[in-house]
Amino acid sequence: MLSYKNHYEKLEQIKNGKLSLRENVSFFLNRIKENSHLNAFNFVFDESLGKADQIETKIKSGSYGKLAGMVIAVKDVLALKDKPLTCSSNILRNFKSLYTATAVQKLIDEDAIIIGKTNCDEFAMGSSNENSAFGKVLNPIDNSRVPGGSSGGSAAAVAAFLCDAALGTDTGGSIRQPASFCGVYGLKPTYGRVSRYGLTAYASSFDSIGPFANSIDEIALILEVISGKDENDSTSSEAEVVDFTKILDTDKKFRIGIPKEYFGEGLDAEVRNTILSAVEKLKENGHTIVNISLPHSEYTIATYYILVTAEASSNLARFDGARYGFRADKTPTLSDMYVESRSEGFGTEVKRRIMLGTYVLSAGYYDAYYRKAQRVRRLLKQDFDNAFNEVDVILTPTTPTVAVKIGEKSDDPLEMYLMDIYTTSANLAGIPGINIPIGKNSEGLPIGMQLMANQFDELKLLQLAKTF
Repeated sequence: MLSYKNHYEKLEQIKNGKLSLRENVSFFLNRIKENSHLNAFNFVFDESLGKADQIETKIKSGSYGKLAGMVIAVKDVLALKDKPLTCSSNILRNFKSLYTATAVQKLIDEDAIIIGKTNCDEFAMGSSNENSAFGKVLNPIDNSRVPGGSSGGSAAAVAAFLCDAALGTDTGGSIRQPASFCGVYGLKPTYGRVSRYGLTAYASSFDSIGPFANSIDEIALILEVISGKDENDSTSSEAEVVDFTKILDTDKKFRIGIPKEYFGEGLDAEVRNTILSAVEKLKENGHTIVNISLPHSEYTIATYYILVTAEASSNLARFDGARYGFRADKTPTLSDMYVESRSEGFGTEVKRRIMLGTYVLSAGYYDAYYRKAQRVRRLLKQDFDNAFNEVDVILTPTTPTVAVKIGEKSDDPLEMYLMDIYTTSANLAGIPGINIPIGKNSEGLPIGMQLMANQFDELKLLQLAKTF
């Protein structure tokens, strides 16, 4: 049986004739079958074997892309032409995409192999991957626990070595939180760094596409490939695409901010001690540790859930049974068709968020909730702007606890929402954040550490993460 190899090792072995790419893809396909109980994939593409033959020919000819032979899974909210695009929802269960998302196309253009589409919380709404019409995903480290969400399938696939890397999306922590729970690297780029064209929108001013991998080098390489301006997405940035992989290694010493608000009540003792131990090692290695304050942090969760549910209620209005997706049978009126299609097609959590969003946007409540939340969002962004005048990077826990048991939080939405307490702020501010696996607790469960930097300063995150 083949052992798992990172992209660079694999590429060298293929060049030298020591490894067949078809054999390597078969290895992953077999791993997916052997670990089907994890339920990490909604769809697996057997034609990836044929793609492996084509790319191996390109590798041996010396004319190949940056990701040649890298086997990548993509979250099932990202479009891939002629393949299912379900968002793990019954309302889109039989829908096939008419085009390919820009980020996915960039992977394909650099000769990556897309092996399948991963399970996720329905429409990316959830923190545990228990809200999927395709069933829950299990954490590969401990099958009795959640993998995190909403990109739980992508995180689990990488952690279980079912692929080299995966794409996920992050609206409030949906890459970083499952990366923490599954013990892998996960990067949420700056808002606008990666085109959102072809991403099924949840909350358009929050959503970001980013990679999961088992090494920082692979995270950097994928980010390098998927970044850049896209004429199909007016919110994508014209910021220079950095050759991250060429300047990862550095002797630079960083000023690292430790916000007191992220180390208070609710943080698990083992998580706290592991993070603080990592801070001490950074100090020993010559980095400067600075105690800082992000004074509006207590309003993060409330602000986040007002704004994202408002955007979700607007974005999901298109799923009404009229033009595509699920349509309820034998409804006597058009209004009944809308109501029944949405009632039957959407799951409980999606309906909850649509209702919350409709409420905060409604007459009489708009000023009290939505407009006030927008003002607080600006204050939160100002907190980060002020902090980055003092420090290069901010260091926090990624999650307040390790992965929780399946069903432990699912009956209490507020408890579930609080699992994102350390990650939502980066989405509110539009800044990049990364999860770094830094240890395990006494039960052997992964502990993650989060680094955040100013807008378009992903290189600082990657360089500091590489020192770990």
